This record gives sequence, structure tokens and C-alpha cells, in this order.
Amino acid sequence: QVQLVESGGGLVQPGESLRLSCAASGSISSTYVMGWYRQAPGKQRELVATLTSIGITNSANSVKGRFTISRDNAKNTVYLQMNSLKPEDTAVYYCYRRDIRLSGQYDCWGQGTQVTVSL
Repeated sequence: QVQLVESGGGLVQPGESLRLSCAASGSISSTYVMGWYRQAPGKQRELVATLTSIGITNSANSVKGRFTISRDNAKNTVYLQMNSLKPEDTAVYYCYRRDIRLSGQYDCWGQGTQVTVSL
């Protein structure tokens, strides 16, 4: 079983920055996809950014140029640096991890962390 622990959400003003962290522990695989999704009130959960174990990144068009996903392999941790935040970035951000093994693919979600961008 994999556990994900998120941190770093909060309340900021438009134009400011935040960094989210997500640490994975437990039965983690060396082959994985890890990243962030978000869900705003009344909307579906959407991809923000992901990073694979071989370094391939993917991100939503709405955050390109503002958000950067990175990792610390020694800490099994993924980070989401969010710059130039906008009110429309307000959402609950969920860490996501997919471990890929010969036996199959195993998904895990964090508990979510609130990001609020407001004056």
C-alpha cells in the first residue's frame, strides 16, 4: 500500500506563489507517474501536472508557464511550484500517484490541500 502526504496549501493574493509537496511512502515502485490534480467547487477534477519516473512531464494548458512540477527522488517527493497565481486557480489540489508493476497499475490519491487565491 502507498501513502501520500501533501502539504503547502493556503491563502494567497493574485500574483503570489505557493509550493505544494507530496511525499510517497510504503510499497512504491520505481516505475510510476506522480503529480497533481485539482477540483474547484462545482467542477470536475482536472489534471494540473504530472511527472513520470523517467522524467516526462505533462501539464494543463491553463498552468503552462506558471506552474512547475519537480521531484526529489531521495525523498520520494514531488513538488508543484505555483507562480503568478490567479483566482481561477482556487481549488482543492490532490496529489496522485500511479505505481506500475508487472502485476498491474495501482492508483493512490492524497487527502487534498486547499489553495485559495483571493484579494
